[in-house]
Amino acid sequence: MSMLREFKEFAMRGNVVDMAVGVVIGAAFGKIVTSLVNDIIMPPLGWATGGIDFSAMKWVIRPADNSNPAHKIPEVAVGYGSFINAIIAFVIVAFAIFILVKIVNKFYTKAAAATPPEVALLTEIRDLLKNK
Repeated sequence: MSMLREFKEFAMRGNVVDMAVGVVIGAAFGKIVTSLVNDIIMPPLGWATGGIDFSAMKWVIRPADNSNPAHKIPEVAVGYGSFINAIIAFVIVAFAIFILVKIVNKFYTKAAAATPPEVALLTEIRDLLKNK
């Protein structure tokens, strides 16, 4: 029974629960970014580049052979267009996280700068006593 109690204490720690919430929100955010890239950013980018669909871009190493219905050979291709989409999605996620961290850091610096005068006075007294 001790192991079950230890596991419960481990699972209910603030850091583990916070991490689980972060993973769930991150997965949902990933879906939003994927939709943003595929449905909002890539169509105008494809239009601006002359109708190029990045997700369909590939380098065919060996074409499919369907001449014999009993023995179909699938296509072997490198899908570099999907890789381009993934890079664009990564850049968008990285930029969004950068902006979010920047906003949070700005909030924390404002909160830290607003030290009550009593605390500042007590800190000054402590520092004077420490220097004696």
